[in-house]
Amino acid sequence: MPPLKPRIRSIDDLLGVTETSSSKNESKASNQSVCDASNEIQMLPPQIIRSFRGSPFREYGGERFDDLVDSVSQHGVLVPAFVRKIEPDENGFEYEMLAGRHRQRAAIIANRELPCIVKENLSDEDAWIYVIETNVLQRSFSEMLPSEKAAVLALRYSKMVCQGRRNDIIKELKRLENPDEIKGNRTGGSDFHRIKSRDALGAEYDLTGRSVATYLRINELSDALKIRIDNGEFSIAAAVQLSYLTEQEQQMVDDVLSGSEYKVNEGKVVLLREYTGKLTPERTEQILSGEFNRKPKKSTATAFKVKPAIYKKYFTVSISQKEFDSIVDEALALYFAQKEQESEQEAG
Repeated sequence: MPPLKPRIRSIDDLLGVTETSSSKNESKASNQSVCDASNEIQMLPPQIIRSFRGSPFREYGGERFDDLVDSVSQHGVLVPAFVRKIEPDENGFEYEMLAGRHRQRAAIIANRELPCIVKENLSDEDAWIYVIETNVLQRSFSEMLPSEKAAVLALRYSKMVCQGRRNDIIKELKRLENPDEIKGNRTGGSDFHRIKSRDALGAEYDLTGRSVATYLRINELSDALKIRIDNGEFSIAAAVQLSYLTEQEQQMVDDVLSGSEYKVNEGKVVLLREYTGKLTPERTEQILSGEFNRKPKKSTATAFKVKPAIYKKYFTVSISQKEFDSIVDEALALYFAQKEQESEQEAG
């Protein structure tokens, strides 16, 4: 099938397509961007496209996905996916998915081809930008799962992402949405590039710098624990504490939780963190079960002070500490001996 030159209508629909041809001026403007490779649509077998390795975004199912499969079965895939060309791997994959994995799954089930915009010679860094930014453009940040928010913020905060390259890609996506007008970058890229702070990044998503720091910590969790926080098994605060454990210790926690019905609370994870570097599977089990819930406390005697009036009543100013201790010891011995004697008399 000869390639089509689409005009993209909606970023929210992951760049929906009409059959309107692009103008020469539009093509010329498109070529000015470093990121603007050909945006022609190619029809590809979905089976030759592999998932994006390390994608932080969860796949959905249920009724929502069933409706997508029904639509694809009846009408085909109406909205193109973004893929990048790769060297054929050991599993026969020739492309890697950047955006459109649910449509790909539906196309496989419905036995349909998948319309794709193919990006060639795309670096890993730029591929990550496509994966992150297309999800941010399509979805509300507030609707993302905790681990997805963490991944978005971590990538944006990372030095791996060149802000100039990110701006070029966003312009390309917006040009596809509206070729006649490139709106300003809603993320305030130049300020972000200059400041590169948690506060500046947080301002893009209505978050405080402290909240950004929290999500950056969550991104340090193992994949298994990220799934657990997405499923609501423990709080954000607990997740932050767990993020300070080593990779091996986090695996211990997941192993214990997988074989039990223990509940995770902040008290337990604070204790886990206190023992980081010394955790064993047995100690992890004891802490998460609640059997071991605090550090052993040192036994310390309670100190009492003698009121000045009592001191003056029985002692002189010149008395030494040794003499004072001896008198108090003897007096207390007599007192408790008398009490013991009185108790025996009452019992008799």
